[in-house]
Amino acid sequence: MDPTPAGSGTAGKFSPVPQKAGSEITVWADATRVPGVQAYQKAHPDVKLKIVTYSGDANGANDLQTKVQLFDRSGGGWPDVAFTANVNDGSWASQGKSPYAAPVDQGIIPKSTLGGFADGALDPCVFNGKTYCVRNDLAQNVLWYDKKLMDSFGYTVPTTWEQYEALGTKVAKEHPGYLLGTAGDSYAPEIYFWAGQCPASTVTGGKKVTVNLEDPKCIRMAKLLDGLIAKGAVSKDTVFIKNKAAKVLMLPGPSWYGQVLFNSTFKTPKGRIAAAAPLKFADDTTNYTGNVGGGLWFVSSHSKNLKAASDLVTWMTTSNDYQATAGTYPAYKTAATAWLANQTRTGYFADDIGPVFQQAAERVWPGWSATQYSQEAIYASTVVPALNSGKTLTDTLGTWQTAIADKARSLGYTVER
Repeated sequence: MDPTPAGSGTAGKFSPVPQKAGSEITVWADATRVPGVQAYQKAHPDVKLKIVTYSGDANGANDLQTKVQLFDRSGGGWPDVAFTANVNDGSWASQGKSPYAAPVDQGIIPKSTLGGFADGALDPCVFNGKTYCVRNDLAQNVLWYDKKLMDSFGYTVPTTWEQYEALGTKVAKEHPGYLLGTAGDSYAPEIYFWAGQCPASTVTGGKKVTVNLEDPKCIRMAKLLDGLIAKGAVSKDTVFIKNKAAKVLMLPGPSWYGQVLFNSTFKTPKGRIAAAAPLKFADDTTNYTGNVGGGLWFVSSHSKNLKAASDLVTWMTTSNDYQATAGTYPAYKTAATAWLANQTRTGYFADDIGPVFQQAAERVWPGWSATQYSQEAIYASTVVPALNSGKTLTDTLGTWQTAIADKARSLGYTVER
């Protein structure tokens, strides 16, 4: 369930509440990020922190927004700093006459620091021309593949979706049962349709959004996947089914697949997994990609110690002391360079993933916007059941279109096609 939609409207110039230097700040973070906050505390013993562990709004939770709405009504209790794993949370935290999130580009975090993030990384934080959060990590999609299997089968890594489709047809005939992708995960639209420049949700201003799954770029991707699903080269199951791990030849997917999926979940031996650049359709000039995750840090507009709050957020997102060994790809470019060097030192990957990751980080298609509704939740409740009942993606585009539009309108969006 989505909480009550936040009021829309352009916020005026940010005016901080009276500041109290040295006062304690409250930090909300998920269990994954808490050790980083504790590391900051150890490195800055003079800063007074109260650390609260919460869901981080993972897996569709709306805990932060729900709590903030309660704090708004009571007039107190807001955390000075909050992490969220939901990259869409900026769409509500930036709204209203007194939004929860402070515009960090209004003298809170230096513009020189904000300029150090990957191109487009802060797009989910920008509303009404102001930046209301900073990005912890990125989840840009690349083309993962098992180099050992590809070499043994004599296959060439594709560079276009058409080549990917042709390879899937070939694999289905020559090595039936091997997989080139999955369409049964809630984030499948962010892997395939986002990369294909399908305008499933493009915010055009304020609370106006274009939703057009009848666009030719949506149809071409749906048809491509339908053909590969019919042949068995793309699965209708979730990617996290371990018993199919040995049959995974290739997977378009987020940067975190490398360590989280192949290494930790599938236990694929080191030296086998490699990453190639995101695919493009032959007629397109640029190989755009999608994004599956990437957390945000908010500094509260209600904080009485913006200096301490912004310093912690800056350290968490830019410091090599934390980000270089974090589990996911840092959004801050110099931290990402250090992170990639650490990945090389692990010796896990078959090739250097650095150039591919760095390119993909700045190729996320900007036409897929952060919104108050979850594309993942809509796909999971609408499209996945249809696929499992025997319908095709192409058959389901109309139903999917209606589901997105209805959810958007329920949250106060004006929906256009």
